[in-house]
Amino acid sequence: MKEYTIRRIAAISSEFPSKFGIPRQSGLADTKAEIIFEPEYASPEAVRGLEKFNYLWLIWQFSENTDSGWHATVRPPRLGGNTRVGVFATRSPFRPNALGLSSVKLESIEEREGIGPVLHVSGADLMDGTPIYDIKPYIPYADIHEDALEGFTGGTKDYRLKVILGEKLLADSGFPLEKSGSLRQVLAQDPRPSYQADPERRYGMEYAGYEIGFKVREDILEVTDITKVNKS
Repeated sequence: MKEYTIRRIAAISSEFPSKFGIPRQSGLADTKAEIIFEPEYASPEAVRGLEKFNYLWLIWQFSENTDSGWHATVRPPRLGGNTRVGVFATRSPFRPNALGLSSVKLESIEEREGIGPVLHVSGADLMDGTPIYDIKPYIPYADIHEDALEGFTGGTKDYRLKVILGEKLLADSGFPLEKSGSLRQVLAQDPRPSYQADPERRYGMEYAGYEIGFKVREDILEVTDITKVNKS
């Protein structure tokens, strides 16, 4: 079997320093991120005409799962973590090739001194530093399929938690108010592992430079504490 080497062309700079809490699919939260090209590909010519599109496909690597191997069947979190389906019927990271696919919105293109073109995107579901192997424009006439079937996702797509996030807690913590909306969207998707349902357990995730502590009881998620992360 002939093997093919693919090159990292860029990396994403996002508000998620770890896997926990990242949206389960792209476009479900208004999360902002930047795509920064490797020096070899940081040419304005390489993105000429891209400004005519407003959505992109990103092909990237599950960089935190490269040593986990692949599994013929996996347990999708939205099915409760107990039902197994074939890996190719999911977007699980436990694949023969640890490649992910995301559709993000292109907000703007910035020419940054010393860096080259930087793509500002929203709706990204990638951890900070994730390597990107290709970028392609999203083309509506070819990429939209009105008769597409939802499979098992049809019964889970509307799953949301009610989020309680106090204004005083936001103000006292110093968390940026302009990012509170996207934080609520992320939390509403229920970041917990699907097999954990202890109402007294305190969960923590990092977002936008802060650790967000929360508890979940039935369908209500309450933010209990917000603490700025001090990077040494």
